[in-house]
Amino acid sequence: MVEWTGKQFAYQQVADDLRRRIADGEFADTGQLPSYGDLQKAYGVTVTVARAAINQLKTDGLVVTHQGKGVFLTADADRSAAQLADPVAALAELREEVDRLRTEVGELRQRVTTLEGN
Repeated sequence: MVEWTGKQFAYQQVADDLRRRIADGEFADTGQLPSYGDLQKAYGVTVTVARAAINQLKTDGLVVTHQGKGVFLTADADRSAAQLADPVAALAELREEVDRLRTEVGELRQRVTTLEGN
């Protein structure tokens, strides 16, 4: 259950909680989120708030919806949700990747220089 802060819209708070739950792997077994009705009951919100929260997750690239079937996680939803939940860690990971790529590019430049010299 979400503790309503009043600092954010209700749909944002529901989306944040669902994002955290996705990052924690809670829906990994089925790959499916609860129905709108289940979200309404679980969070004590209207269907409009539940839909807005799901739309936010769609915008984030975490879920896709299939009319009449439900809301499903995208292939990399858990990783993306973790990055959205902890942007500082995501930034650190990105910096490490950039450093690794710089090293590889430097090595490739050296190899090209060597090959051009022959």
